[in-house]
Amino acid sequence: MADARARYWRSAEPRRSYDVVIVGGGGHGLSTAYYLARNHGLTDVCVVEKGWLAGGNMARNTTIIRSNYLWDESAAIYEHSLKLWEGLEDELGFDLQFSQRGVLNLAHHLGDVRSSLRRVNANRLNGVDAEWLTPEEVRAFCPIVNVSPDLRYPVLGATLQRRGGIARHDKVAWGYAARASDLGVDIVEHAEVVGFLRGPDGRLEGVRTTRGDIRAGRVALSAAGHTSVLASMLGLRLPLQSHPLQALVSVLLEPVLDCVVMSNAVHVYVSQAEKGELVMGAGIDAYNSYAQRGSFHVIERQMAAAVELFPIFAHAKLLRTWGGIVDVCPDASPIISATPIENLFINCGWGTGGFKATPGAGWVFADLVANGRPGELARPFSLERFTIGALIDEHGAAAVAH
Repeated sequence: MADARARYWRSAEPRRSYDVVIVGGGGHGLSTAYYLARNHGLTDVCVVEKGWLAGGNMARNTTIIRSNYLWDESAAIYEHSLKLWEGLEDELGFDLQFSQRGVLNLAHHLGDVRSSLRRVNANRLNGVDAEWLTPEEVRAFCPIVNVSPDLRYPVLGATLQRRGGIARHDKVAWGYAARASDLGVDIVEHAEVVGFLRGPDGRLEGVRTTRGDIRAGRVALSAAGHTSVLASMLGLRLPLQSHPLQALVSVLLEPVLDCVVMSNAVHVYVSQAEKGELVMGAGIDAYNSYAQRGSFHVIERQMAAAVELFPIFAHAKLLRTWGGIVDVCPDASPIISATPIENLFINCGWGTGGFKATPGAGWVFADLVANGRPGELARPFSLERFTIGALIDEHGAAAVAH
């Protein structure tokens, strides 16, 4: 694998100092590095990753892309991201297996219907494509969904975002890594951050890694699931909780599902990858943990729900399961912010929205790091919102189980 990936980017030996060090070699860290170089001309940048590139949460998601969020602030940043997705393969010159096959969010009870219709109308007001489908229209769009009224959770309708879809997560990381490397960014794998360098006045001056100290004028934390751990090394407590998030794939099957189907009420969302495996995600485990595994009852309920909604899946065989770690803020929205510690910037708290936000998050975080102040899209997601009460409450409105 290392030899195969090496043709995409150069794995560098870290220098002793850089203008910017980005902690986290996943999708957000790599996209930030790319946009720092592309948009702002900052190429004296080093990305450090504790394992192998894109081996963390980037490799443990369900590849879904959409922008149908309720609140104006959320819709703006996710729609910006989706528009970047739509041109990303051409920009990076990389096959990302990006497929705009449509995303269905099912409604199972009256509360679902009301909140879904509210979200459709809010999306349209924000210029985001959104439709409401009746059960009959759901069946026409995705014939294998069971719309029988006799189900425990009958399908009363669904929202549809036709521009939503999926992409291949590892290829997204490799594409950003390749182009960032071409622009002069250093990518350093197997360099875990174990501490930080502080000056006599307390100013942040760099990071301590398992491959040596690296000085930097600016440090950007973008390590999904672990930014709060890193920040705590500096005495900075973030309003985050880390939870396991589980998913699974089936054995390879003939094409049977040509869209993405999500259901918050029964905690399952499913698509079919280009190779043929069914990719299924569940809701987060209720307990806090940094273990990349989850409890069995979550998967058990996920499979029961999937078989009820898709009877055709009853005889599919499970290939493997896995768990990622997601950081969740009190309002289920991310943090893109400068911090009280000079020269420290953070991008975290995306919950289940991290993959779909990859291009947009990298774009706005690069702008913040380069200019030292947030742009219009990032400004609502600052740390300040937790002290002034300007929360962006996407619980439920995000149409997934937080």
